[in-house]
Amino acid sequence: MAKNVYEAMFIFDSNRFSRDPGGVSGQVNALIQKFGGEILAGRLWEERRLAYPINGQRKGTYWLTYFRLESRQLADFNREWHLNESILRALVLKVDPRIVDALVAHATQTPQPAEAPKPVVKREEPVMEPVPEEIEAV
Repeated sequence: MAKNVYEAMFIFDSNRFSRDPGGVSGQVNALIQKFGGEILAGRLWEERRLAYPINGQRKGTYWLTYFRLESRQLADFNREWHLNESILRALVLKVDPRIVDALVAHATQTPQPAEAPKPVVKREEPVMEPVPEEIEAV
C-alpha cells in the first residue's frame, strides 16, 4: 500500500495544552506512530479565540503536523483522534507529492519575530502659487 504525506491541523483544548504542552502534543505523535506513521514536522501554530464554542471551550490551541502514513490506516487514525479528549477538532489533508519538501521545510523553520512597522514618511504638501494677473486677463 502507498504511504502518503498528510498535513493535519489539530485544535487542542487550550487549558490542557497550557498545563502540559509536551504531553498534549506528544499524544498526536504517539497516535501517528501507533498506526505505523512517520512524523515529518510538528509545531505550535497559534492560540486564538474560536469562532464558536466547541465542547464548551472558547479558546483553542492550533497544532500543525506533517506525517507519512499508509492510506489504509487513515480511517483508523481519524477514528482514534476523535476519542482523544484533548483534541477538539482536526482537519487532515493529503499533500501533493510535488510540494511535500517545501511544506515540511517551511514548517520546521523557526518563526521570525514580526518586523517593526516602518515609520510613515510625511510629504510636504505642494504650495499652490497664485496665478499672475496677466494670465487671468487673457
